[in-house]
Amino acid sequence: MMKGILILIAFLCAWQSVAAQVVLIPMDEKQKEHLKAYGAAYYVIARGISVDWLLNYRGGSFAFLHTREFEDTLRVRGISYEMISAGSYDQILSGILSPSTNQDAVKLEKAPKIAVYSPKSAQPWDDAVTLVLTYAQIPYEVVYDDEVLRGDLTNKKFDWLHLHHEDFTGQYGRFWASYHTADWYKQQVAEQEGIARKWGYKKVSQLKLAVAKTIKEFVNQGGFLFAMCSATDSYDIALAAEGTDICEYMYDGDPRDPNAQSKLDFSKCFAFENFVLEPNPIRYEYSNIDVSDSRKVVEAMDYFTLFEFSAKYDPVPSMLCQDHTKIIKGFMGQSTAFDKKLIKKDVLIMGEYKSQNEARYIHGNLGSGMWTFYGGHDPEDYRHHVGEEPTQMELHPNSPGYRLILNNILFPAAKKKKQKT
Repeated sequence: MMKGILILIAFLCAWQSVAAQVVLIPMDEKQKEHLKAYGAAYYVIARGISVDWLLNYRGGSFAFLHTREFEDTLRVRGISYEMISAGSYDQILSGILSPSTNQDAVKLEKAPKIAVYSPKSAQPWDDAVTLVLTYAQIPYEVVYDDEVLRGDLTNKKFDWLHLHHEDFTGQYGRFWASYHTADWYKQQVAEQEGIARKWGYKKVSQLKLAVAKTIKEFVNQGGFLFAMCSATDSYDIALAAEGTDICEYMYDGDPRDPNAQSKLDFSKCFAFENFVLEPNPIRYEYSNIDVSDSRKVVEAMDYFTLFEFSAKYDPVPSMLCQDHTKIIKGFMGQSTAFDKKLIKKDVLIMGEYKSQNEARYIHGNLGSGMWTFYGGHDPEDYRHHVGEEPTQMELHPNSPGYRLILNNILFPAAKKKKQKT
């Protein structure tokens, strides 16, 4: 009797193995909706089912066990997918895990809780991250100075924080020369001065420093930080200038410290060192970290190249660089690209324009957490101007530049693996 039961169990297990199907979402040129595919992977993880991220396999494909719900979701969202047997998938995995290939399979298990640092008032520019999160149907919460200072990043257990186009130095984006009479600019100043007073700060620069330091502690304790455009260099500048007034009278009512440059402490920065502050307070630039004005590149020739990392030995940068091309179309911003000479030696450069000696996409560790800085404002709007309409994401479903943003959003879901080095 027992023998018969064991045979029946073995038969049922074998039948289930044969009958089981795996959904493969290819991320190479055959994918019709690259950006929405990330949202589908997030959707599956959020429902308690793990997803395999197949690094360097067909553009960084995703795979998971088939259910009717998941297949219907892919169909409704227009995402390309393939149905394969469990046996066929085992063969794919065997090839990926072979020591002879620069590929690996990383298991995504926990849907990261996402926060976007952005002001509550309307601003005359869009934000690439919120645009692509909305398009990919990945949920997020908006936080700003109040939420950060009252501890929401840790109390609400956020895993990932994006810094919206922001100025952490207290100079209101250095828009004074062109826009100080505009209603939106006045509203921005009033909003931030009001928040500063609420928290007991005399200046917005002091408020923003407190926010920057709180975010730094969030990363130090294990959070993931992603920043684009002016939030990258202005963040590091604010940290370096702690205790020093770098704002001129039109921003905080009194002159800047004439010895501000010599008082900068670069050891407090995430990414940059030895930079020189821009002394002209009405110039649309913070320092020489950004090379927007000095680069000699025309739009038709503006591309940067992603590095290829070892998937098995360097899984994090490999995840962050998954794409269906290694050549990414460049795009401008208040902070477009970073002078490589001013990047700290322990920072990982993941994307560069080599002939211009500039970095576009960089990454590093701080304590138990990680951060990524991505130069430029919008990967599909080469020179985004204040007041322009937001990018229509449905026109760019396969954007390689936007894929880099979504790589950063998804990689905190990865199960931690022991380092091989």
